[in-house]
Amino acid sequence: MKSTFFKAGKPQLFAAAALMLASFSASAEEKVTLMLDWFVNPNHGPIILAKKKGWFAEQGLDVQIQEPADPSVPDKLVAAGRIDLAVSYQSTLISSTAAKLPLVRSATLISGPLNSLIVLDKSGIKSLADLKGKNIGVAIGGNEDATIGTMLRSEGVDMDSVKIINVGWALSSSLASGKVDAIWGGLRNFELNQLAIEGYDATAFYPEEHGVPPYDELIFVANKNKYDPETINKFNTAIEKATVYLINHPEQAWKEFVAYSPDTLNNDLNRRAWEDTLTRFALRPGAVELKRYDEYAEFMKQHDIIKTLPQAKDYVLTY
Repeated sequence: MKSTFFKAGKPQLFAAAALMLASFSASAEEKVTLMLDWFVNPNHGPIILAKKKGWFAEQGLDVQIQEPADPSVPDKLVAAGRIDLAVSYQSTLISSTAAKLPLVRSATLISGPLNSLIVLDKSGIKSLADLKGKNIGVAIGGNEDATIGTMLRSEGVDMDSVKIINVGWALSSSLASGKVDAIWGGLRNFELNQLAIEGYDATAFYPEEHGVPPYDELIFVANKNKYDPETINKFNTAIEKATVYLINHPEQAWKEFVAYSPDTLNNDLNRRAWEDTLTRFALRPGAVELKRYDEYAEFMKQHDIIKTLPQAKDYVLTY
């Protein structure tokens, strides 16, 4: 039987109405600018999936993802009110807050440390005690005593007995070439895999197992004076939904993730890093333990990284 739902001229009117409705829906979405800490990589899995799967849009948000030209600026741009949210680090937020920048932690992306101290297995270094008299490469100098120093002292090694060498971002290559005996700042989900791909077996020593208080590696920050609690809740809801999906369907999620930028994301390093990052994502992005933030701030104050001691209740949003 021939359908009588559409009569002459009605299909065009229906299409026009649908187009107007779609246009209205798109314009009704709230625009949110989000700057990453670095170029897109597996650490940003939930963000990319929330965008691609429409879960931001489901919450009425049009999240515009930006990559920074300079990874030191996202927090400053949020503080200046030029972007809405940024992916940052717990230590950076604490430093920024101590410096009176108007920032708050709005959610957690990766809920444990990724930084590690890495050595090659062929070096014969079996413990941190074996680093006495060795060279340690770092990407950014300045806070070595707090991190490397604490780790070494946990096994009776004085910081003065090692030499710190700034190798820039050439961490893996400096270690592989023998320029340094160990590197600090290599991410356990990336540098270890990069070395393995290049044929080097390596071992990582983890700061949280050697005296450094546990901390959240990646967080979201917002402007303390301008954030909208409802928008933050919507954003966190979408991130949580994406995280649950990613954990439950890692293979399908990987395919959808790399489809975001196949030329740059679909490679062996990112594939390995993806698998090693799955267990690191915060299953409840909005949840937070204030004591954990206060303890790490105290650690930073003890090592003169910050001069004043901010209280977590003043710069961490709780729900």
